[in-house]
Amino acid sequence: MGVKQAVLCRAVEFRPSALDLLESGYIHRGEPGQGLKITREIVLQLRQKGKVKLGQLDLEGALIARDRVGIQDFVLLDAHNSETAFLDNLKKRFSEDLIYTYIGTLLISVNPYKELDIYNKKQMDLYMGVNFFELPPHIYALADNAYHTMLTEANNHFILISGESGAGKTEASKKILQYYAVSCPSTALLDTVRDRMLMSNPVLEAFGNAKTMKNDNSSRFGKYMDIQFDSQGDAVGGHILSYLLEKSRVVHQNHGERNFHIFYQLVEGGEEDLLRHLGLEKDTKRYSYLVQGQCSNVSSINDKNDWKTVKNALSVIDFDANDTEHLFGIIASVLHLGNVHFDGDTKGYAVLNSNAGLRWVSKLLGVHVQVLQEALTYRKIEAKSEEVLSPFTVDHAVYARDALAKAIYGRTFTWLVNRINESLENKDSSRKTVIGLLDIYGFEVFFVNSFEQFCINYCNEKLQQLFIELTLKAEQEEYEGEGIGWEPVQFFNNKIICDLVEEKHRGIISVLDEECLRPGDASDLTFLEKLEEKMGNHPHFVTHKLADKKTRKTLERGDFRLLHYAGEVTYCVVGFIDKNNDLLYKNIKDVMRLSKNPIIQECFPANEGDSKRRPETVATQFKNSLLRLTEILMAKEPWYVRCLKSNDNKQPGKFDEVLVRHQVKYLGLMEHLRVRRAGFAYRRRYEVFLKRYKALCPATWPHWRGVPADGVEKLVKHLGYQPDEYKMGRTKIFIRYARTLFATEDAFEICKHELATRIQAKYKGYRAKGEFRKQKEAATKIETCWRGVQARKERDRRAWAVKVIKKFIKGYITRREAKTTDNSEYLAFVRQSYLNRLKNNLPKTVLDKTTWLTPPPVMTETSEILRQLHTRMMVRKYVRGLTAQRKAQLQQKVVTSAMFKGKKDSYPPSISVPFVDTRISEQDINMRVLQTIRQERIKYSVPVVKYDRNGFKSRQRQLIFTQAAVYMVEEAKIKQRVDYVSLKGVSVSNLGDSIMILHVACDDPKQKGDLILECDHLFEALTKLAMVAKKQNNIKVVQGSIKFEIHAGKENCVDFSTGQEPMVYKGKNGHLMVVAPRIKSR
Repeated sequence: MGVKQAVLCRAVEFRPSALDLLESGYIHRGEPGQGLKITREIVLQLRQKGKVKLGQLDLEGALIARDRVGIQDFVLLDAHNSETAFLDNLKKRFSEDLIYTYIGTLLISVNPYKELDIYNKKQMDLYMGVNFFELPPHIYALADNAYHTMLTEANNHFILISGESGAGKTEASKKILQYYAVSCPSTALLDTVRDRMLMSNPVLEAFGNAKTMKNDNSSRFGKYMDIQFDSQGDAVGGHILSYLLEKSRVVHQNHGERNFHIFYQLVEGGEEDLLRHLGLEKDTKRYSYLVQGQCSNVSSINDKNDWKTVKNALSVIDFDANDTEHLFGIIASVLHLGNVHFDGDTKGYAVLNSNAGLRWVSKLLGVHVQVLQEALTYRKIEAKSEEVLSPFTVDHAVYARDALAKAIYGRTFTWLVNRINESLENKDSSRKTVIGLLDIYGFEVFFVNSFEQFCINYCNEKLQQLFIELTLKAEQEEYEGEGIGWEPVQFFNNKIICDLVEEKHRGIISVLDEECLRPGDASDLTFLEKLEEKMGNHPHFVTHKLADKKTRKTLERGDFRLLHYAGEVTYCVVGFIDKNNDLLYKNIKDVMRLSKNPIIQECFPANEGDSKRRPETVATQFKNSLLRLTEILMAKEPWYVRCLKSNDNKQPGKFDEVLVRHQVKYLGLMEHLRVRRAGFAYRRRYEVFLKRYKALCPATWPHWRGVPADGVEKLVKHLGYQPDEYKMGRTKIFIRYARTLFATEDAFEICKHELATRIQAKYKGYRAKGEFRKQKEAATKIETCWRGVQARKERDRRAWAVKVIKKFIKGYITRREAKTTDNSEYLAFVRQSYLNRLKNNLPKTVLDKTTWLTPPPVMTETSEILRQLHTRMMVRKYVRGLTAQRKAQLQQKVVTSAMFKGKKDSYPPSISVPFVDTRISEQDINMRVLQTIRQERIKYSVPVVKYDRNGFKSRQRQLIFTQAAVYMVEEAKIKQRVDYVSLKGVSVSNLGDSIMILHVACDDPKQKGDLILECDHLFEALTKLAMVAKKQNNIKVVQGSIKFEIHAGKENCVDFSTGQEPMVYKGKNGHLMVVAPRIKSR
């Protein structure tokens, strides 16, 4: 028997059905009441042989289809020390668009570089209030569990989102904020707070993000946001901290990179009036600070739309028109400042080559142009009680200009963050819990790594140290709290690297600060020399001078290399001193304090210049802020999101194993997995474990009445757990090996199908019985109602029938009387009945005079009118159907009828014989005859037999009618011509013979007399003659004998009689005797 597919609810991962495994012989039924047993060996055989077909799952966490789509939690990975197995599991899941995977409560997110339909409102609702491991891994699951844990335990939490540029950190942060915006309770006040939180993202992205070689929307600053919740779980406020904004990007960008987004958004999307007010043009190529990367326009970035988004976001965050105007004025002033250029005079000192850009800077910042020009070209030196102006060289002037641009932008960014914090601040003093979101730069390794990468990687070292400490701490506390012996975990402690960077007086930052602060000519190379002196023997530090011969080939003389926890990184010291100093000359600060722009006034406060103390360097500021951040995080419960890039080309569906392996290494994921797997791979509270697996043991199914721990103890013994495979804690069971959990889950899966089948059978039976009873009751009610309706209908029908019959009988009795109430309906019935019968029996032809139905008396007059109308209709229809030829035939037949109907015996048989145009074609007429009579136009010709007037001898002749005369033709000779004027008439007998006599006027004795002719087509010939010669009234039908003239003054007779056979002969009396056949009358 073949294996059947088990198709369940969820289309993510797969498992075999119970029937599959039972039929395959892998699962054995226990005795009745003993439940189902399954051993690890059976499960391993099942996996190895791979004979089971897979259907779709209800939960991804069923753990069955791990060979196809990977394991959803790396803690359950058997080869947890194998980096290859780790990557293979990631790749399997990525190929199925499962971008999220857990390591315990840590979430790994692989950027798919395509839109996935897993972030809609339906998905949010699915994950709300659900146990962390109950549904497939998702960033919503982590956000929801952090939120509910915070509410339950009333403590603070933070979510650390890390990864390299382009891995999706910013998007992950947005998804978490969006989830809280939807899932938290809603009121008008809370909606305002949430809107401001959400809208802070596009504003900070515009001012703090830029296109880099790896990412079109790379965050160039670290961001930590606290979301504040009250005791009811409502989001009531927030606070943002920013770290190490990459200010150097304002004045310099590498090839293929851009400045911060806001500059391009303002130039490309700003309204014409605004740009005119700011002195800007809609062309980014006109500004020096925007063209260094040579990629002002990027296809994936729509600066015009982003400009609209930013303006809308500023209004939501409660920026008024004045704030917005001053803010954009500062951004425009930075662009104008970049267009301020210097030339050298004869002494090499800097002078402005044009005042146009500087005037706009002066106008926008509210500083007098002369004061600003002096600050950019002279340095103020204090000597005892005097101040001396020292002119700048061109290089110093450019440095001062760029330092001012960076200071203005950097301080404005800090002001912007503070302004957003003011809009998010909650004035209520009651206690609040928070969830912090830390979106921080990932470990960076470029072809050339400078001061920024040094600070970023130091930050990652500190976070990795914190990460390991918190994870170990959480693990150890859980073990101790449950009374399980803690086993020390072997892991790489990166404290040695953190000390190398931050140790007081000996660390790299301390050496860098000393070099920046010491008098004399300090440079990047002298800084490198100091590092070599103090750290020459450190195992994680090497330079070109300290390296061995082989390593020296990979290092330049101005490089030093640190061995981080994630691997080696080589740093170029060029620019370290300047970037760490980030000096802004005092006289330039003094000028900025004179600004009339309110934002600049806040950024450069008046009391800043009172202190004679040198400001802290950038590295020290960053170190101190990082220490403060560490303190903040140590006081909160951690959650982690590690973002990975699937490939460098942003190509959907591509998984670059080399790149992913590198990220797995520098994110410390294998370290974290080893810590989580140290000891026990799986742990669950007794209540949860028993609730899920109690069906596997008859002692715990269906209800366990005792203590949950005792129930779990019975359950695991029934399942055959070995003592070294598990430990019983105070509130949780700890399972050491993932394979033990897999075996348990497989057994549960099989049992679940059987239980589901039983429950379904019982429920279906219950539902079927209930449905049957309902249907039976309904059928009975319907039958009763239907019978009543039918009975009432029958009663009404019979009453109606009685009335109709009575009225019909009365109408029949009085049918011959005048129309009354009693007989009106009967008479109407008679009329209708007669008309219906008449409709089906109408005569088909005009000649049908007998089939018209006899009408009842009431319809006599109407019937006659209808008969006439029908006859006229048939006649009209017949006439309209006649052709021209047929019409001509009928017209001739009418003439014939007028002359012979009822007069000559042979007429009736001739009616059906059609007439023809001529009986002799022109080819049969002699050519000489034709030439003689052609001009008269032949109308008709027919062969005839001519009888001589004397002796009555018969002769064959051709009788031809023209327009003017009748011709008697013998072959080529015209024997006689009779003009129609001379034709007195034509005589025929009333019998059935074919004799006709043409009477000709004979005024001259020599002129020929009448013509005696026999024609087989008598009626046709006479009709043609009557119509051509217009002699219809001159054709006579005579009874008895017909006289004819032989010539003038001499007559004879033709006698007609009837007989058996037709004959023509000369009689004894000298007359022509014509015997016509007898014709039966019809």
